[in-house]
Amino acid sequence: MLDLVAQYQAPSGDVDGYRAFVRRLVEQYGAVTGTLQITEEPNVPGNPTLDGYYPRVTEAIVAGVAAAKERAAELGHDLRVGFNTTPLFGPGESFVADLAKAGGAQFVRQVDYVGLDFFPDVFRPVDPAELAAAVTGLLRHHRENVLTPAGLGDVPLHITEHGWPTGPDRPAERQAEVVETVIRAAADAGVSCYTHFSLRDADSANPGLFHQFGLLRDDYTPKPAFDTYRKLITEFTR
Repeated sequence: MLDLVAQYQAPSGDVDGYRAFVRRLVEQYGAVTGTLQITEEPNVPGNPTLDGYYPRVTEAIVAGVAAAKERAAELGHDLRVGFNTTPLFGPGESFVADLAKAGGAQFVRQVDYVGLDFFPDVFRPVDPAELAAAVTGLLRHHRENVLTPAGLGDVPLHITEHGWPTGPDRPAERQAEVVETVIRAAADAGVSCYTHFSLRDADSANPGLFHQFGLLRDDYTPKPAFDTYRKLITEFTR
Protein backbone atom coordinates (compact mmCIF):
# COMPACT_ATOMS: atom_id res chain seq x y z
CA MET A 1 0.00 0.00 0.00
CA LEU A 2 1.17 3.50 -0.81
CA ASP A 3 1.83 6.31 1.66
CA LEU A 4 1.19 9.47 -0.35
CA VAL A 5 1.88 13.13 0.38
CA ALA A 6 -0.19 15.70 -1.52
CA GLN A 7 1.80 18.92 -1.46
CA TYR A 8 0.11 22.31 -1.78
CA GLN A 9 2.31 24.84 -3.58
CA ALA A 10 0.00 27.40 -5.15
CA PRO A 11 1.53 30.91 -5.29
CA SER A 12 -1.95 32.22 -6.12
CA GLY A 13 -3.56 30.46 -3.15
CA ASP A 14 -5.69 28.24 -5.39
CA VAL A 15 -7.50 26.18 -2.77
CA ASP A 16 -10.17 25.05 -5.22
CA GLY A 17 -7.49 23.73 -7.56
CA TYR A 18 -5.85 21.88 -4.68
CA ARG A 19 -9.18 20.35 -3.69
CA ALA A 20 -9.63 19.07 -7.23
CA PHE A 21 -6.06 17.73 -7.24
CA VAL A 22 -6.67 15.76 -4.03
CA ARG A 23 -9.86 14.27 -5.44
CA ARG A 24 -7.96 13.13 -8.55
CA LEU A 25 -5.27 11.54 -6.39
CA VAL A 26 -7.89 9.54 -4.51
CA GLU A 27 -9.52 8.49 -7.78
CA GLN A 28 -6.20 7.37 -9.25
CA TYR A 29 -4.48 5.80 -6.24
CA GLY A 30 -7.08 5.38 -3.49
CA ALA A 31 -7.52 1.65 -3.99
CA VAL A 32 -3.81 1.01 -3.31
CA THR A 33 -3.14 3.76 -0.75
CA GLY A 34 -3.03 3.33 3.02
CA THR A 35 -2.38 6.91 4.14
CA LEU A 36 -2.73 10.26 2.39
CA GLN A 37 -0.98 13.22 3.99
CA ILE A 38 -2.50 16.59 3.15
CA THR A 39 0.31 19.14 2.68
CA GLU A 40 3.93 18.93 3.84
CA GLU A 41 5.12 20.86 6.91
CA PRO A 42 2.49 23.60 6.55
CA ASN A 43 3.69 25.32 9.72
CA VAL A 44 7.06 26.28 8.15
CA PRO A 45 6.64 29.63 6.36
CA GLY A 46 10.11 30.55 5.14
CA ASN A 47 11.03 27.76 2.71
CA PRO A 48 9.43 27.57 -0.77
CA THR A 49 9.96 23.78 -0.90
CA LEU A 50 7.51 23.45 2.01
CA ASP A 51 3.81 24.21 1.96
CA GLY A 52 3.74 26.75 4.79
CA TYR A 53 5.37 29.20 2.38
CA TYR A 54 2.21 29.47 0.26
CA PRO A 55 -0.90 31.58 0.91
CA ARG A 56 -4.10 30.08 2.31
CA VAL A 57 -2.34 26.90 3.41
CA THR A 58 -4.66 26.51 6.41
CA GLU A 59 -7.69 26.61 4.11
CA ALA A 60 -5.97 24.12 1.82
CA ILE A 61 -5.50 21.62 4.67
CA VAL A 62 -9.15 21.82 5.69
CA ALA A 63 -10.35 21.56 2.09
CA GLY A 64 -7.88 18.78 1.24
CA VAL A 65 -8.81 16.59 4.19
CA ALA A 66 -12.51 16.98 3.41
CA ALA A 67 -11.99 16.27 -0.30
CA ALA A 68 -9.94 13.15 0.38
CA LYS A 69 -12.35 11.71 2.93
CA GLU A 70 -15.42 12.46 0.84
CA ARG A 71 -14.02 11.04 -2.41
CA ALA A 72 -12.66 7.95 -0.65
CA ALA A 73 -16.11 7.31 0.86
CA GLU A 74 -17.77 7.74 -2.53
CA LEU A 75 -15.41 5.18 -4.06
CA GLY A 76 -15.47 2.77 -1.12
CA HIS A 77 -11.76 3.13 -0.25
CA ASP A 78 -10.48 2.60 3.29
CA LEU A 79 -8.12 5.56 3.30
CA ARG A 80 -6.54 7.20 6.35
CA VAL A 81 -6.14 10.94 5.86
CA GLY A 82 -4.04 13.31 7.94
CA PHE A 83 -1.57 16.20 7.94
CA ASN A 84 1.82 16.82 9.52
CA THR A 85 3.99 19.48 11.14
CA THR A 86 7.46 19.89 12.54
CA PRO A 87 7.83 20.23 16.35
CA LEU A 88 5.85 23.20 17.62
CA PHE A 89 7.04 25.46 20.43
CA GLY A 90 6.56 29.05 21.54
CA PRO A 91 4.26 31.17 19.37
CA GLY A 92 3.97 28.32 16.86
CA GLU A 93 2.63 25.91 19.47
CA SER A 94 -0.97 26.90 18.65
CA PHE A 95 -0.70 25.99 14.95
CA VAL A 96 -2.77 22.80 15.21
CA ALA A 97 -5.34 24.36 17.57
CA ASP A 98 -5.73 27.29 15.18
CA LEU A 99 -6.13 24.86 12.30
CA ALA A 100 -8.80 22.90 14.17
CA LYS A 101 -10.63 26.13 14.99
CA ALA A 102 -10.60 27.11 11.30
CA GLY A 103 -11.84 23.69 10.21
CA GLY A 104 -14.39 23.18 12.94
CA ALA A 105 -15.80 19.97 14.38
CA GLN A 106 -16.13 18.29 10.99
CA PHE A 107 -12.42 18.72 10.29
CA VAL A 108 -11.48 17.26 13.68
CA ARG A 109 -13.72 14.25 13.01
CA GLN A 110 -12.23 13.69 9.57
CA VAL A 111 -8.55 13.68 10.60
CA ASP A 112 -7.38 10.07 10.97
CA TYR A 113 -3.83 10.82 12.11
CA VAL A 114 -1.38 13.66 12.69
CA GLY A 115 2.19 13.38 11.46
CA LEU A 116 5.35 14.75 13.02
CA ASP A 117 8.65 15.35 11.19
CA PHE A 118 11.53 15.52 13.64
CA PHE A 119 15.30 15.00 13.59
CA PRO A 120 16.71 14.93 17.14
CA ASP A 121 20.50 15.36 17.38
CA VAL A 122 20.78 16.52 13.76
CA PHE A 123 20.29 20.30 13.85
CA ARG A 124 20.79 20.68 17.61
CA PRO A 125 23.16 18.28 19.41
CA VAL A 126 21.72 15.98 22.06
CA ASP A 127 23.87 14.05 24.50
CA PRO A 128 23.60 10.35 23.57
CA ALA A 129 22.70 9.52 27.15
CA GLU A 130 19.79 11.96 27.02
CA LEU A 131 18.39 11.13 23.56
CA ALA A 132 15.66 8.72 24.68
CA ALA A 133 14.43 11.14 27.33
CA ALA A 134 14.52 14.03 24.85
CA VAL A 135 12.40 12.07 22.35
CA THR A 136 9.96 11.02 25.06
CA GLY A 137 9.63 14.61 26.28
CA LEU A 138 9.07 15.97 22.80
CA LEU A 139 6.38 13.42 22.00
CA ARG A 140 4.64 14.08 25.32
CA HIS A 141 4.74 17.82 24.64
CA HIS A 142 3.30 17.31 21.18
CA ARG A 143 0.47 15.15 22.48
CA GLU A 144 -0.41 17.22 25.55
CA ASN A 145 0.33 20.80 24.47
CA VAL A 146 -0.21 20.73 20.71
CA LEU A 147 -2.77 18.05 19.84
CA THR A 148 -4.96 17.94 22.95
CA PRO A 149 -5.92 21.66 22.90
CA ALA A 150 -6.97 21.11 19.26
CA GLY A 151 -9.29 18.24 20.17
CA LEU A 152 -6.89 15.77 18.55
CA GLY A 153 -5.29 14.34 21.66
CA ASP A 154 -6.62 10.84 21.00
CA VAL A 155 -5.87 10.81 17.27
CA PRO A 156 -3.03 8.45 16.22
CA LEU A 157 0.37 10.15 16.05
CA HIS A 158 2.67 9.14 13.18
CA ILE A 159 6.37 9.90 12.85
CA THR A 160 6.30 10.91 9.19
CA GLU A 161 10.01 11.80 8.92
CA HIS A 162 12.98 10.90 11.09
CA GLY A 163 16.62 10.24 10.33
CA TRP A 164 20.23 10.87 11.31
CA PRO A 165 22.86 11.44 8.58
CA THR A 166 26.27 9.84 8.40
CA GLY A 167 29.34 11.75 7.24
CA PRO A 168 32.35 13.54 8.77
CA ASP A 169 32.21 13.16 12.55
CA ARG A 170 28.88 11.31 12.10
CA PRO A 171 29.79 7.59 12.26
CA ALA A 172 27.53 4.95 10.75
CA GLU A 173 27.48 3.06 14.04
CA ARG A 174 25.98 6.11 15.75
CA GLN A 175 23.26 6.29 13.09
CA ALA A 176 22.20 2.75 14.01
CA GLU A 177 22.10 3.69 17.70
CA VAL A 178 19.98 6.77 17.03
CA VAL A 179 17.51 4.88 14.86
CA GLU A 180 17.03 2.22 17.52
CA THR A 181 16.77 4.70 20.39
CA VAL A 182 14.20 6.88 18.64
CA ILE A 183 12.04 4.01 17.42
CA ARG A 184 11.95 2.37 20.85
CA ALA A 185 11.13 5.67 22.55
CA ALA A 186 8.39 6.37 20.00
CA ALA A 187 6.90 2.92 20.50
CA ASP A 188 6.92 3.38 24.27
CA ALA A 189 5.16 6.74 23.79
CA GLY A 190 2.33 5.12 21.82
CA VAL A 191 3.29 6.37 18.36
CA SER A 192 1.23 4.43 15.80
CA CYS A 193 3.52 4.62 12.76
CA TYR A 194 7.17 5.41 11.99
CA THR A 195 8.71 6.33 8.64
CA HIS A 196 12.46 6.68 8.17
CA PHE A 197 13.45 9.69 6.09
CA SER A 198 15.54 7.95 3.44
CA LEU A 199 16.36 4.40 2.38
CA ARG A 200 19.39 5.39 0.27
CA ASP A 201 21.92 8.25 0.42
CA ALA A 202 21.52 11.01 -2.12
CA ASP A 203 25.32 11.17 -2.54
CA SER A 204 27.57 9.16 -0.23
CA ALA A 205 30.67 11.09 -1.36
CA ASN A 206 29.19 14.45 -0.41
CA PRO A 207 30.06 15.42 3.19
CA GLY A 208 27.15 17.84 3.45
CA LEU A 209 24.57 17.31 6.17
CA PHE A 210 21.69 16.56 3.79
CA HIS A 211 23.30 13.97 1.51
CA GLN A 212 23.80 10.89 3.70
CA PHE A 213 20.53 10.24 5.53
CA GLY A 214 20.13 6.80 3.94
CA LEU A 215 20.15 3.42 5.62
CA LEU A 216 22.02 2.35 2.48
CA ARG A 217 24.89 4.09 0.71
CA ASP A 218 24.21 5.38 -2.79
CA ASP A 219 25.55 2.12 -4.28
CA TYR A 220 22.96 0.25 -2.17
CA THR A 221 25.49 -1.29 0.23
CA PRO A 222 23.98 -1.33 3.73
CA LYS A 223 25.07 0.75 6.69
CA PRO A 224 24.74 -0.80 10.17
CA ALA A 225 21.42 1.02 10.61
CA PHE A 226 19.88 -0.99 7.77
CA ASP A 227 20.05 -4.25 9.71
CA THR A 228 19.02 -2.47 12.90
CA TYR A 229 15.95 -1.07 11.19
CA ARG A 230 15.08 -4.42 9.63
CA LYS A 231 15.26 -6.14 13.03
CA LEU A 232 13.06 -3.44 14.58
CA ILE A 233 10.46 -3.88 11.83
CA THR A 234 10.37 -7.59 12.58
CA GLU A 235 10.07 -6.96 16.31
CA PHE A 236 7.32 -4.34 16.16
CA THR A 237 5.19 -5.81 13.39
CA ARG A 238 4.79 -9.34 14.76
